[in-house]
Amino acid sequence: MALETWLIKVKTAISNSLTSAAPNPKQIKKSNVGVLAFEIAGLMSKLLHLWQSLSDKNITRIHNDSLSLEGVQKIVSNDQAFLLGLACAEFAENLRLLAKSVSRITKKCEDQNLRCFERLFQEFVNSGRDPHNWVLSLKEMEARIKKMDRYVTVTATLYKEMDELSVLENGLSKSSKYCKDLSNNESSIKEQKIYELQQKIFWQRQEVKYMKDRSLWNRSFDSVTLMLVRSIFTVSARIKLVFGIGQCPSSLSRSLSASAAVYPSDQNPSAPSTPFVSGPLKSSKLEETKDLGDGFFESNSKLLKPPATTLGAAALALHYANLIIVIEKMIKSPQLVGVDARDDLYAMLPSSIRSLLRARLKGVGFSASDPMLAGEWREALGRILGWLSPLAHNMIKWQSERSFEQQNLVPKTNVLLLQTLYFANKEKTEAAITELLVGLNYIWRFEREMTAKALFECTTFSGILNVKNFS
Repeated sequence: MALETWLIKVKTAISNSLTSAAPNPKQIKKSNVGVLAFEIAGLMSKLLHLWQSLSDKNITRIHNDSLSLEGVQKIVSNDQAFLLGLACAEFAENLRLLAKSVSRITKKCEDQNLRCFERLFQEFVNSGRDPHNWVLSLKEMEARIKKMDRYVTVTATLYKEMDELSVLENGLSKSSKYCKDLSNNESSIKEQKIYELQQKIFWQRQEVKYMKDRSLWNRSFDSVTLMLVRSIFTVSARIKLVFGIGQCPSSLSRSLSASAAVYPSDQNPSAPSTPFVSGPLKSSKLEETKDLGDGFFESNSKLLKPPATTLGAAALALHYANLIIVIEKMIKSPQLVGVDARDDLYAMLPSSIRSLLRARLKGVGFSASDPMLAGEWREALGRILGWLSPLAHNMIKWQSERSFEQQNLVPKTNVLLLQTLYFANKEKTEAAITELLVGLNYIWRFEREMTAKALFECTTFSGILNVKNFS
């Protein structure tokens, strides 16, 4: 009983010490971020990813690699001005969604200017008006990025520590209930374990308090929101600078390399004429929609709407991506493909591809025993998959990172919509898939015939041996 009384005193002392150290709940509710720290950390992570994707290195990669992908050139478009317009539109759409989330947070701020963020941001992206000078210089933005990165890391650690504290507190609750049903001897042992658990909880609470002080949790809404708002203004200016839209502050330019990648002639007056001379978007649909009075985000949203001839418009991009990946696996190991798997593949085909396939297979014999022809088909299929498969895999990556389950997570790749099947021409894609199926049909039958022939010869040879042994 003495031990039990002592435990109660310790528990009370711990509770009182934590209560006295805790800040006023009204003050937290009024000015501090509190539990919204985790949501804000997620927004910061996405903002960091967006900023990094606009680096010179990534923009150069988009221009030199992504736009030059053979698959993009074959079935999406070979008009680099159009493709750059799509890249710009996707960056703008990602920023719009981020700004929309931040605007909800600004409603909790005390600063009236921050509460008007949504209106001020719309004015800035449409006209460049920045009355509060929220756009940061490159040096300031890089420092801000490092600070936000630290906040994101520490806030993630806080989440883990709070989760650990919750586990310990639940364990204490269960142990206390269980202790009441034990004998005196067993109860003494259990009370000692409860005391040790209480000690762990005490130190864990101290750790949580320490992490709250270092993370976003105890930062004021106004300071955190201002950090987000100024970063969003700066990212917006960076997008316009990289893609040559309007007048942007030169202080945001990392170097000449990024703009040279998009507008090579702007950096070298003696360079030959290219599609980027006056900027790819200045003669694109973006300028046409601006003439009709659309704002920056509205114009870019229209660019992201797929034309009627594309897989995106037909809602087939993801299905065809899965279909191509299944075909790819079968082509790599045709000898492992059973009749059931072949039937399942056929069931995946839409009616348009089935019609094309039937037309292509008309007059094709049932024999597939020519090794040279099988080799030629393998080579041809390898070439088609070489440019078609990357777009299919990119489609899966892009979709999975934007699925409902993943929408609160930061994308792990820099895959753009133009690198997927979303804007791919439907007829050209179906023709390529049909060719894969015709080739797969031949090498599948070839493998089966070669296997059957080998088994027949083996059986015949074994029969001859048995006859000789018998005789």
